[in-house]
Amino acid sequence: MNIDLHLDLAMNAMEWNRDLRLPVHVINGREAGLTDKPDRGNAIVSLPALRDGGIGLVVATQIARVVKPGSTVPGWYSPQQAWAQTQAQRAWYNTMAEGGEMVQILDKHQLGTHLSLWQDEQQEHKPIGFILSLEGADSLIDISYLEKAYNQGLRAIGPAHYGPGRYANGTNATGKMGDEGLALLKEMERLNIILDTTHLCDDAFWQSMEYFKGNVWASHNNCRSIVDHNRQYSDDQIRALIQRRAVIGASMDAWMIVPGWVRGLSTPENMQCNLEKLVDHIDHICTIAGNSFHVAVGSDLDGGYGKEQCPADITTIADLKNFPAILQKRGYTDADIRNIMHDNVLRFLQNAWS
Repeated sequence: MNIDLHLDLAMNAMEWNRDLRLPVHVINGREAGLTDKPDRGNAIVSLPALRDGGIGLVVATQIARVVKPGSTVPGWYSPQQAWAQTQAQRAWYNTMAEGGEMVQILDKHQLGTHLSLWQDEQQEHKPIGFILSLEGADSLIDISYLEKAYNQGLRAIGPAHYGPGRYANGTNATGKMGDEGLALLKEMERLNIILDTTHLCDDAFWQSMEYFKGNVWASHNNCRSIVDHNRQYSDDQIRALIQRRAVIGASMDAWMIVPGWVRGLSTPENMQCNLEKLVDHIDHICTIAGNSFHVAVGSDLDGGYGKEQCPADITTIADLKNFPAILQKRGYTDADIRNIMHDNVLRFLQNAWS
């Protein structure tokens, strides 16, 4: 069973109006002629495609930013609206679970049960397991809402997304967390909620790594030494995560894979962006670590972009089943490949939920 550390499934269902129970080509056919979003007709992810790729467990997000009027970054104008949006997304996951399409994973026991189910070759229509994560904490109206969210199944939080946030500053922003952000980290620690450092600006990253004593991962991040942008991790940040026994999910957003990407002009083909180039980032992290124990796949496919901005050799997310052969070609052993495709995340969760 392969694992993806980051997919915005409910966002696609509720904001893009995609019925993810359908094959990808049907979803794209329904979007022919639509222009309201830049990636219309370029979807890559659906539940059948996940099954075809052997991806049986995903970290699935709720996401709703709070922004000021006139912001160039989309979002909601109040925490109350953002909370309501995340509740609609949670309702979609629950509806998928009620229909047997997905199953929520809350603890170590359920993780083991789900793993056994996916190892059963007689089981035909296997539900996609999901661990609920909140990408950006803006929707938490106040700290008391964190326990409400935990009781609904939330198990990981990335406090920031793009720009300034209510609890932490994210990509393209600067500045440390204030009192509310530190209180959020302390409550996450009490509830044993995983800290996802992805999108934290450098100031907030280093502050959170010092302040937060719980379990840490980075669901979808690549390397700054290859693509120089604050969204990526520096070598020192990678070392700090390794010291915390974190896993780092390799992201498949093209501009994060190859340098020089220009939105609206670059294409995966003319930039030679493919899964082989993604392995360069995995190589770099493994070289720093001295082993393959800290890398996973956190594809972020259909995370606000589609086929036009992902590796050229990805038609649907099912094509991730070809990734092991690419890793093997680059010299990774069978054990290394198992680590990257699933074992590192399983070990992390078994330790975090012990």
